[in-house]
Amino acid sequence: MDKYINVPLSDEDARSLKAGDYVYLTGTIYTARDAAHKRMYEALAAGEKLPMDMGNNVIYYMGPSPAREGRPIGSAGPTTASRMDKYAPALLDLGLKGMIGKGKRSQAVKDAIVRNGAVYFAAVGGAGALLSKSITKSEVIAYDDLGTEAIRKLEVKNFPVIVVIDAEGTNLYDTAAEKYCRE
Repeated sequence: MDKYINVPLSDEDARSLKAGDYVYLTGTIYTARDAAHKRMYEALAAGEKLPMDMGNNVIYYMGPSPAREGRPIGSAGPTTASRMDKYAPALLDLGLKGMIGKGKRSQAVKDAIVRNGAVYFAAVGGAGALLSKSITKSEVIAYDDLGTEAIRKLEVKNFPVIVVIDAEGTNLYDTAAEKYCRE
């Protein structure tokens, strides 16, 4: 089922999404990859404030290529989400409502998704140039020294994703495999 959702994600919208839903996000999302997650985790451990409020926000695991002339961002494909699994539960417990990446997640992340009524989306790997067309604005907001791994605030319009793990813990990777496996 296709759904058009505004971001940041409301609790109601996050809980209404089901594994397998095709979703088009419009509004504000943030980017952060390995190095930025490590810094945020260290900031939390030191009792410091994070560069953005996690409440109801969505983080896209992506490091863009340089923007071409006239474009806000270059190719913007997802990175492997499991590299953020060490950090994701703490951010979910702070109110992070959604994550976008590719690939499977750990049990600790799945548990934190259910505990917090959040959602994990997949973006199509290898389609970064197409995905970038849904990004209308990009601004570095933290950790500029990390280059492509800096935290960016993105404005998106109808950014296409698929719900992989919903707020109830249903995992599309598991249910899809079961559907096509033969005994």
